[in-house]
Amino acid sequence: MKKIRTALLLWGIFAAIVLSVGGCTMLSEEKIKLRDLDFTVLGEEKIPEQLRSIIDEKKGAAFQITYTDNASLYICVGYGEQETGGYSIAVNELYLTETDIIVNTSLLGPDPSEKNNKTPSYPYIVIKTEFLEQTVTFE
Repeated sequence: MKKIRTALLLWGIFAAIVLSVGGCTMLSEEKIKLRDLDFTVLGEEKIPEQLRSIIDEKKGAAFQITYTDNASLYICVGYGEQETGGYSIAVNELYLTETDIIVNTSLLGPDPSEKNNKTPSYPYIVIKTEFLEQTVTFE
């Protein structure tokens, strides 16, 4: 019985240390939003040709890429092959911190009527924003 109590006590101390160290790390890595970024979601005809080629190569699997023409920054998120068409992608957040550009998107499912269509699709989004030097972080 003493061994079990000792083991539980040691486990509790270990867990407390891990949580306290993890908590400090999380606070120091907190990303403070400086400002939202203006952006445009590009239709396929507006995507630069070189970027379109890269997307075509990668669209079969999920991807996250950035591309720049030194005038604009293009942030691309693909969700890979889906069983049907009718998907859309929402931009939940796009903002600037001191060190990063944070982008958060989500895949929205098709209308129930689309589920009968068994033609695969490859949903992706291309977001065009101002050219900035910060690293893009996908969340």
